[in-house]
Amino acid sequence: MSFLDCICCGFGAVIILLVLTKSAEPVIAEQTPITLAAREAQLQQIAEETAAEREALEAQLAAAREGKAAAGRELASLKLTADTMLDKTTEAREEKAVATTIEERLATARQTLTEEMRRLQATQPRRVASDAVAGIPVDSEYVIFVIDTSGSMQQFAWRSVVQKMNEALNAYPKVKGMQVMSDEGEYMYSTYARQWIPDTPGLRKTVLERLRGWQPFSNSSPVEGIEAAIRTFAAPDKKVSIYVFGDDFTGTSIDDVVRTVRRINPRDARGRPQVRIHGIGFPTQYGSSGATPGGVRFATLMRILAEENGGTFVGLQTSQ
Repeated sequence: MSFLDCICCGFGAVIILLVLTKSAEPVIAEQTPITLAAREAQLQQIAEETAAEREALEAQLAAAREGKAAAGRELASLKLTADTMLDKTTEAREEKAVATTIEERLATARQTLTEEMRRLQATQPRRVASDAVAGIPVDSEYVIFVIDTSGSMQQFAWRSVVQKMNEALNAYPKVKGMQVMSDEGEYMYSTYARQWIPDTPGLRKTVLERLRGWQPFSNSSPVEGIEAAIRTFAAPDKKVSIYVFGDDFTGTSIDDVVRTVRRINPRDARGRPQVRIHGIGFPTQYGSSGATPGGVRFATLMRILAEENGGTFVGLQTSQ
């Protein structure tokens, strides 16, 4: 009996151990379609939010760049205005000093002049406003330069262009306004578009410096620039001259250009056009074999326009 009791107790202990130590099989959680759809929607929302934030940042960056560019343009405009005001102040100071000196010298001269000297002084010929320099009338109060900026001009004649423009400005010690346009009618300074650039020594120097590196698009035809200058700046109460610098004419008809200029640049009661047109021809289209058709057509066009509009055409022999 004791043996059977031991056997039973041992068997029961084994059963209890099996019950206590038996572990369940691992449960693998499978994602249901609903869970996957929710996760996908969440990721899609995150992606959209990220894209929206990126677009907002790009818009802010573009606005910042535009603001920087606008600030640069405004700074350039303010600098030009400051230069203008400084030149005007300096010019006014110099004019006052010169006027004072002249008055003092005149007062001294009046005291020493004899009757005979006064008589001789009255008979001396005076230079009239219509005098010309190198055959070109310089009686205008406003001057416009229409410049061909094509490749041939830039490559072969640009140094001469700067020099001739300086010489033309020197022929006018003082004008009421000036302007510089390309043969396409593009303004050198957009801040002075459709208005006159004040004439000061500082601005003359600035314009010439800008001209040295100025390269707007050109179709090698001065027609657009001439027409734009006349339509914008011609006025019966202003004496305006246009100086056309070029070497080539690629337009289709000289007659059409001449007729258009006749229409938009009418003559007054005394037969004088509102705007004088002068031409300076640069010989980049001339070689050992003669002139190109475009070079001949430019010279022909400018001779006619100058003759009909109170101006002068000058053909240069060298581009240096």
